Amino acid sequence: MFRFEDLQIWQRAADLAVVLDELSEELELRRRYRFAEQLRAAGLSISNNIAEGSGSNSTPGFRKFLYIARKSLFECASMLLVFERRQLIETDVTAIFNDLDPLSRMIVSFSEKLQ
Repeated sequence: MFRFEDLQIWQRAADLAVVLDELSEELELRRRYRFAEQLRAAGLSISNNIAEGSGSNSTPGFRKFLYIARKSLFECASMLLVFERRQLIETDVTAIFNDLDPLSRMIVSFSEKLQ
């Protein structure tokens, strides 16, 4: 087992990646393949960077990847807002934002607590 699997931030990020992947399928139905691909990639980037950072040999290295993960989270938030404005998705993104905000805060808190 890898140590990142035990991290609550990784678990929540992986759950979010699944939700965003499902939302990407909705975009594909509207033939918005590039948007779907970008949302999938950004969604996976959150959990992937947490995992990659956990393999760092130093705390600053891990923090760097947590910072990148949080930036990917913000990228997802921006895309969702634009897609909603353009009416490209029918899914209510409120529940997704209710996951994004606490996850962002958790990533920051975890990064600050790393010794």
